Amino acid sequence: MVSWFTCLCKMLSSYPEIFLAFACFFFIKMLRIKGNVLVNWPIFGMLPSLLLNSHRLHDWFNEVMARNGLTFVFYGPWFTHMDAVITCDPANVNHVMHTNFSNFPKGSDYIKMFDILGDGIFNSESESWRFQRRKAQAHLKCTRFRRFMAKTTKEKVEKALVPVLNHIMQKGKYVDLQDVLHRFMFDNTFILVFGVDPKCLSTDFPELPPIVKAMDDAAEAVLFRHLVPQSWWRLLWWLKIGKEKKLYEAWKTIDNFVYQRISMRRKEIKETNGLEESGDLLTSYMDEMEGGAESDSFLRDTVLNFLFAGKDTTSAGITWFFWIISKNPSAKTKILEELKAIAAKKEQVSLTQLTVFDTEELSKLVYLQAALCESLRLFPPVPFEHKGVLQTDILPSGETVQANTKIIFSLFSMGRMEAIWGKDCLEFKPERWITEQGTLKFEPSYKFTAFITGPRSCLGRELAFTQMKAVAAAVLYNFQVHVMDGHPVSPKFSVALHMKDGLMVRISKEDVHES
Repeated sequence: MVSWFTCLCKMLSSYPEIFLAFACFFFIKMLRIKGNVLVNWPIFGMLPSLLLNSHRLHDWFNEVMARNGLTFVFYGPWFTHMDAVITCDPANVNHVMHTNFSNFPKGSDYIKMFDILGDGIFNSESESWRFQRRKAQAHLKCTRFRRFMAKTTKEKVEKALVPVLNHIMQKGKYVDLQDVLHRFMFDNTFILVFGVDPKCLSTDFPELPPIVKAMDDAAEAVLFRHLVPQSWWRLLWWLKIGKEKKLYEAWKTIDNFVYQRISMRRKEIKETNGLEESGDLLTSYMDEMEGGAESDSFLRDTVLNFLFAGKDTTSAGITWFFWIISKNPSAKTKILEELKAIAAKKEQVSLTQLTVFDTEELSKLVYLQAALCESLRLFPPVPFEHKGVLQTDILPSGETVQANTKIIFSLFSMGRMEAIWGKDCLEFKPERWITEQGTLKFEPSYKFTAFITGPRSCLGRELAFTQMKAVAAAVLYNFQVHVMDGHPVSPKFSVALHMKDGLMVRISKEDVHES
């Protein structure tokens, strides 16, 4: 009598696809038996470990980094060009992003993954990048734009954010604070970039413009591209299925929207003979350029890069700030002490009045700045960065990086390593940013990497802090934010560190100044 095992073997040899299914099943079971340890398998490399932990990608990176001295080599499947050195070592970051900057460009892989951004400042290299950075720096530092930014931020807080939260408080309902802040930052960034208020943040919570969902879909698709071989996502793009189909549709939506805004702005400039009072970036760039399809393409890439940077990163950063402040009432008390000192100098201020602070007033607050830095240390809005390699090099940590491979920096892990920040690295401790003299303590940018470091450091650092301080001060001074008990909080699958399930809160005002 033929044994069941013999029958099974004959069946598997006759139907290889069944054999493959069984092999995959046992392969995954073996991985689960080994837990989340990083395993370099024949043919498949470390990709199975990566995919099995994709739902907890940042925490998994933390575990692997801690076990491997802040740096490890990731081996992808054979012939997929996925090999990379992954690190959160500040010495490596400084070497790549500053000391030997010219040997580590963005790289072709980065540009392909982020192709939706076109030839804007994030994707550009060499002289094109230097040209765009000079222009962006000039526009962002322009007195007219800085005045416009300060005025826009204060007005948006005073006329939209505070009234909306006050309305929610009176209704006594829970609200997704991440959605509120997402709407606020989209409106604020849209005004700064296009000179027009889309008014997404109002008490009736209007339906968001299609470009908002399109940008979110694009961010998810780009992260997916980091987790699979390039041939996989290129095939999905060609077939227009899965996340690549979403990216394709998002790309069309974004292009239609942005090109329409450019056309409308050009028409307005022509009709008003210059829009001299406008301080938005699109108008400023148009003032220096001649019309035409080529300039429209440049403007599209430029404003889209600004829009992605402002909408996603700052809203993510301030959302995590409110969550972590809700868990640390003593830090909130110290921020309120600073705010009350400012409020006491204002005329006709009472505890029942809703108060909004000037950006200049907030720029001098030490503890508020320290608390924001500490939140950004633990929850950097852009959790990872990667660079290409021109010539083989040896990192300070000793690893060799081969030409035509890549280096990935886990900025999320960098803020959570005991070797970098000490045994209290997982604690929210704004005091680590304050000197004994009560001034702000300097930390090198290759250690505190929320705004990247080196020649490609973020140009919007000051702008981001201005906006976050304005929002944080207005909310903390005027309201109590109560996070819903048991609400799950974890990072979303995206290139920006948004919360997967939002941040459900209840707004109140009782004893707001007694916290």
